[in-house]
Amino acid sequence: MNENFNSSLANSSDSSPTLENSNGTKLAITPVKKAKEYSNSVDNDIEHLLPNPSNTNLYGLVNNQIDEGPRNRLGSIITLAAIALMILGLAIDHVLLGYTSAIVVMATSIQMIWPSWGKVWKTLIPPVWRNLIVACFGMLAAIVGLLMLSGANQEPGTRNIQINWDAIGALGELIGALGQVLIAIIAVYVAWRQYVISKDLTIQQNRITQQQTIDAYFQGVSDLAMDEKGFLEDWPQERAIAEGRTAAIIKSVDAEGKGKILRFLSQSKLVAPIKRDRQLGRPILDGNGGYAEDREHGIRVIDLGVMLAGADLTKTDLRWTELSDANLVRANLSGCDLVKANFSRTILYEASLVGADVKGVRFFYGSAETATPRSRTNIPNYQTGICTGAVVENVNFTGVKRLSDEQRYYCCAWCGEKSRRTIPGGCEGIPNKLGH
Repeated sequence: MNENFNSSLANSSDSSPTLENSNGTKLAITPVKKAKEYSNSVDNDIEHLLPNPSNTNLYGLVNNQIDEGPRNRLGSIITLAAIALMILGLAIDHVLLGYTSAIVVMATSIQMIWPSWGKVWKTLIPPVWRNLIVACFGMLAAIVGLLMLSGANQEPGTRNIQINWDAIGALGELIGALGQVLIAIIAVYVAWRQYVISKDLTIQQNRITQQQTIDAYFQGVSDLAMDEKGFLEDWPQERAIAEGRTAAIIKSVDAEGKGKILRFLSQSKLVAPIKRDRQLGRPILDGNGGYAEDREHGIRVIDLGVMLAGADLTKTDLRWTELSDANLVRANLSGCDLVKANFSRTILYEASLVGADVKGVRFFYGSAETATPRSRTNIPNYQTGICTGAVVENVNFTGVKRLSDEQRYYCCAWCGEKSRRTIPGGCEGIPNKLGH
């Protein structure tokens, strides 16, 4: 029965209606389903960020203390009995009994302490300090031995060593001063280690809190933009609230958090221009299980606008993201993975693309020779490419990876003289259409 139940589940999962695009990737029935799946994956990220008790030093110390306690109960009994006999010997003035009991106590105690001492030494004393402490004691012992064995401490005419107690007292004071300095150094080291650990814990807690905030945003936007049947249901007020939520959270997270939000919005088609009914404003299906896009007249659920102007997106994964018509003025995209990202009509004025991977990035529609940057007054033509290109003036292209010939032609033609010097491969033979 269980086998039939499992096989039915497998068949039902395999028979779920999905489609494949030209690249072979599966498309969900609605973009909101992708949003749900993407938001649920954040819980796994939070679990990875939570500390694992089995790997922490605290649990290791506790286990060491449990393992290295007085393992031999007989030894503890012998120690207590020998202490009692020693006290009895002192009470009745029996010297032999007192000496014997004291020796037994000393030997048994050393036997019980010795295995644990190695663990305490390794746990409390860092490896860097161990050799230093042993070396300091060795140097002091060597100096004392050399002074004692040298002729300076011998009696005149004899080989007997004369002990200079004043010198030993001065040496003791010196050792005490050095010990105080060493204790102060150890205290500073311990305080510094506590600060580092506290800082790491604070950073980890902030990351967990950020993940939870982003997860709540994913869930809130998904509930706001879809109806009970899972279809996109976004009226003007709902779109305004969704944009407000996005603008509020995108400024409060770091580069990694911004990347997660942009990937979520892109995969769920919430920032893509969707074709709508001109009378009712409802989104129109494309007949292939998704929503039809309309680059010329489509309306986005969330319009990024100037939310990313001046944003720090350094080393962020932005593959297959929809950033068309966004304002990325002076944004830092250094080291980003921009494979297949859409930058058509995006304002990249004075942005930094240093070391970014731009394979398959769409900077324009149409051909590179006829494409021009966006314009405030002219209507874009997505067949010829006129007014469909990104504004790449004064962009830093130093070290960009996998720049195609068409991308290089467009960027060289419209980036300006200053940026032309940063494009890998140079711009020789490509006209400067920007004029400066």
